[in-house]
Amino acid sequence: MEPIAELRKQVQGGKLVMGTSAVTRLLKSDRLSRVFAASNCPEEVANEVRQLCSSTGTELVQLPVPNDELGVLCKKPFSISLVGVIR
Repeated sequence: MEPIAELRKQVQGGKLVMGTSAVTRLLKSDRLSRVFAASNCPEEVANEVRQLCSSTGTELVQLPVPNDELGVLCKKPFSISLVGVIR
């Protein structure tokens, strides 16, 4: 399934967490099954999330859309760099 279509499906399901601090916190406690990252996610954040995902076995999906479009896809009036799917 295409990553954007999958994200839209997850938005409908409502088991998402948005934002860098929330996603990293839940990644550290191994409570996410997948993380979606915007194409312009800050490099230091992307590196930290990449490391956390590899250590917990969580799938990291790099989206081809910037953070402002990711906010629109998640039906929010602000930019979002990271979205996590709760197990």
